[in-house]
Amino acid sequence: MIGILAEKPSQARNFAKALGGMTGTYNGESYVIVSARGHLYEFSDPSKQVPASLAKIYSSWTLDALPWDESIFAWKREKKKDTAGTLKTIRDTFSKCSEVVIGTDDDPTGEGELIAWEILSELALRPAKVSRMYFTDESEKEVRKAFTNRKHIPSMTADMDYVKALYRTQWDFMSMQFTRIATLSVGANNVILRQGRLKSAIVKLVGDQLELIKAYKPVPFYTNKFKDENGHIYVSADEPSYDSKDKVPIIYKTSAVTIDSKSTAKTAPPKLIDLASLSAKLSSKGIKADTVLKTYQKMYEAQVVSYPRTEDKFITPEQFNDLLPHVDKIARLVGVDTNLLSHRSPRATHVKTGCAHGANRPGPKVPSSLDSLDGLYGAGAKDIYIILAKNYLSMLAEDYVYERQLGYLEKYPAFKGSANIPMSQGWRAVQHDAEDDDMSSDTNGLGTIANPFISEDVPPKPQVPSVRWLMKQLEKYDVGTGATRTSTYADVTSAKVKCPLLSEKRGKIDMTEYGQMSYGILPGTHIGDLKMTEKVMSDMRLISEGKATPSDLLKEIRQFVKDDMSVMQANALKVRKEFGIMSKDFEKKEKYQGVWKGDTVSFTRTWGGHRFTDEECAALCRGEEIEVHGLKSAKGTTYGITGKLAQLSYNGNSYVGFERTGFASKTGVPDSWCGHDFTDEEKETLENGGTVMLDGCLSKKGNIFSCEVSYGTREDGSKGIIPNFG
Repeated sequence: MIGILAEKPSQARNFAKALGGMTGTYNGESYVIVSARGHLYEFSDPSKQVPASLAKIYSSWTLDALPWDESIFAWKREKKKDTAGTLKTIRDTFSKCSEVVIGTDDDPTGEGELIAWEILSELALRPAKVSRMYFTDESEKEVRKAFTNRKHIPSMTADMDYVKALYRTQWDFMSMQFTRIATLSVGANNVILRQGRLKSAIVKLVGDQLELIKAYKPVPFYTNKFKDENGHIYVSADEPSYDSKDKVPIIYKTSAVTIDSKSTAKTAPPKLIDLASLSAKLSSKGIKADTVLKTYQKMYEAQVVSYPRTEDKFITPEQFNDLLPHVDKIARLVGVDTNLLSHRSPRATHVKTGCAHGANRPGPKVPSSLDSLDGLYGAGAKDIYIILAKNYLSMLAEDYVYERQLGYLEKYPAFKGSANIPMSQGWRAVQHDAEDDDMSSDTNGLGTIANPFISEDVPPKPQVPSVRWLMKQLEKYDVGTGATRTSTYADVTSAKVKCPLLSEKRGKIDMTEYGQMSYGILPGTHIGDLKMTEKVMSDMRLISEGKATPSDLLKEIRQFVKDDMSVMQANALKVRKEFGIMSKDFEKKEKYQGVWKGDTVSFTRTWGGHRFTDEECAALCRGEEIEVHGLKSAKGTTYGITGKLAQLSYNGNSYVGFERTGFASKTGVPDSWCGHDFTDEEKETLENGGTVMLDGCLSKKGNIFSCEVSYGTREDGSKGIIPNFG
């Protein structure tokens, strides 16, 4: 029996559709399909990665505990919350299989391999054979071909996609040290400054641009120029400029224009779009990056668009030919004249061999209407499809053709002008985004007579940071893939996370107060250097090529941490002064005084953002354990804890304070139902009487279904999940 591991339920459904069911026989081989739900494991806390004698040091949020020694890390993983049911299904199924097929997403960073091998390793599954399905999309044709042509993987350590992905994950895990350094150095109450690779790169780029804008002074300067009757300007590179209009000498007279040359020029269609550029275009419409990610993923699962997390800039000849029969239907759907699509052979600028998933583009399933897309897949679906479709279709249009005119003044040959006169719009009639096109077009060519005038100019103001601008900068510095840029940007701008670094309004980016603190602590650091992310990406390539080992590369982080610790502490002095943050040693905190174990004590009245009520303080002084609810995690989820007063210590000093003893009792909502693992948000919704729509549930007979559920009293009088199939 062959066991196929899908990354998520929707993918499992597509596999089943292609092969003939969740279980069955294809091409003479018996198979069974099971699904993960993304990453089912995560690295345990640093304190659990080291020998017990060092656990206290590695759990401490003090600078004395840094840098960590990664060479002693066990790299232990633990199950993510609410994954027990999914893992049991995978273990029970694969324990009966002689071959396991990795069918997770074929991500350029190796994330799909990491998800799969984590599961196989932690569940101690040892099938006789492990193989890999490689597919460009989840269409029936691609899935069948991938299953038939699956590649044997000798072992986990021989899978270099897994090894490079593991290195990146370990690097990012070790980068928690930079967050601790920044947070501790600034010492702002209840503020966490997340200094990851991409986050720091984004903050640095935006912060530098905002500083340029702040320092900008629009000092005008004046110079002699000419203008002809068609509005074209003639300038001389040798002409001096002056700080006052009165100082400009009046020495020129009207002159005839001589056209020096006329030539026909062409420009090819713009390159195929990536997810970051797509998100940037949509930002001006008020559609946030996290919305784009969620909506695009749903559209991909329905095969309406191509694979999202691609690193490819081109498509293959086969991918070009697969979509060619659908282009007229796509064109009519988005309002493009099919007569414009006359270039129906592959362009060398857009179509090349050697791609995997291919660049982002429409999928093989063409929607019946645009108006239904938002309702089917989420906000922004219609706009996503229109932009993707027109970008792809422009490749099938002819080149933009124009006449290029160059001229000079008869009396003053040093003054030159130019004009671009459209001859054939070509692809511009399909897709023309003026913001992305820096070539101007003129209705009329150069004139015949030009008159002198004194031109008043100012240095161009630095561009206000926008999502488009940022994504172009990140691409310029090779910072992550288009999908990674989009997801990281979504994270640093999300109002759901604690201490978001940036804010966005209709595509324009600004810094939050937390972002300003983060930016202030970055100058001179390794983590704030754009080359750091370039280095990690380069290291991953070296690892995948067998030219470097993760252990040798991870060693370098220790020195980075040492260097950044001293730099951040120096930068923090300025940040604290700017924001009026007192040193933690002298920071005033609200205290409660009472009698505990017969002694008068004073303890801090807040914990994790919660302020203890008088009743809670009194209960704590009586030695009782209390429950605190409504706390927010770093990811924005709500949780509760239990705790009591205890004798604690910090930096060798003993004090009385609140100590967490565990998590508060769970709600009556179960962890999972019919193969679906409930998230904290879903549990909270159900407990409060709401409903949740579930996708990819598994019946006792092995059938996949979707339904809306609530939590309450069932017909038999018991409490539980109540499905609604209506």
